[in-house]
Amino acid sequence: MVLKSAISITFFSLVLLALANGSNAGKIAIYWGQNGNEGTLAEACATGNYDYVIIAFLPTFGNGQTPMINLAGHCDPYSNGCTGLSSDIESCQAKGIKVLLSLGGGAGSYSIASTQDASHVATYLWNNFLGGHSTSRPLGPAILDGIDFNIEGGSNQHWGDLASAGEISNLEDAWKQWISSIPANKIFLGLPASPEAASSGFIPAADLTSNVLPAIKNSAKYGGVMLWSRYYDAQSGYSSSIKSHV
Repeated sequence: MVLKSAISITFFSLVLLALANGSNAGKIAIYWGQNGNEGTLAEACATGNYDYVIIAFLPTFGNGQTPMINLAGHCDPYSNGCTGLSSDIESCQAKGIKVLLSLGGGAGSYSIASTQDASHVATYLWNNFLGGHSTSRPLGPAILDGIDFNIEGGSNQHWGDLASAGEISNLEDAWKQWISSIPANKIFLGLPASPEAASSGFIPAADLTSNVLPAIKNSAKYGGVMLWSRYYDAQSGYSSSIKSHV
C-alpha cells in the first residue's frame, strides 16, 4: 500500500508533494482548518486560487494513541461533527482541486514508536481517510487525495535549520540540496501568507516573484508554492498577488 503524500519539513520549509501531474506549471497549495474565521472549505476552493487544499490537522496519532483530528472552530470531532465536511471535500475535488490531510502541526501528541506502529498508523489513515473502508471515518465518506506530513516536533533538528534559512541565498542552497537528495516528484516551497502568520519566514510578494521564484522554477521538481494558511491568505491577498508568477 502506498500513501500519496507530502512531507512538510518542520514549519514553512520546503514541502515535498508526491502528487505529480504532467505539467511543469507552478501550483498553489493552502492549509485550511485552524481558524474558525477563515470560511468554509468549499469557500476556500471557490476562490479559484488553490490547486491543493490541505486540511490541518491530525495532531494525535501513533504510539498506541487513538488518532484524533483537530479543526479548531470548524467542527467537533468528538461528536462526529466533522463528517459533514465530505460534501465540501467532494465539491473541491469536482473543481479539480486535490484535498489532503495534514498530520502533526505545532501542537499535539504524535510520534511513531516502531516500524510496527508506523504500519498501524498507515493502515488507519488508509481506512479512515483514503481509499479503504471504516465505519468511523472522521471526515465522512469522501476519499482524500493524499497525506501531508507537517512534523514540527521530533529529533530531526536539521529540518529546523533548513526552515530557518531566511536569506534568499540560503533558501536557494536548501532548495538545491532537497531537489538533489529527495526522491519526490514535486517539491513545493512552503511560506506564511502574511507576516502575522508566522514569527519568521515571510517573503514579500515582490521579492518572491522577482528573486526567489526565478531561482527555483527551472527545476523539474518545482511544484509551486504552499501557503499557511487560508485565514491569513484571505486577509493579505498573498495568493492573488503571486498566482500569475507561480
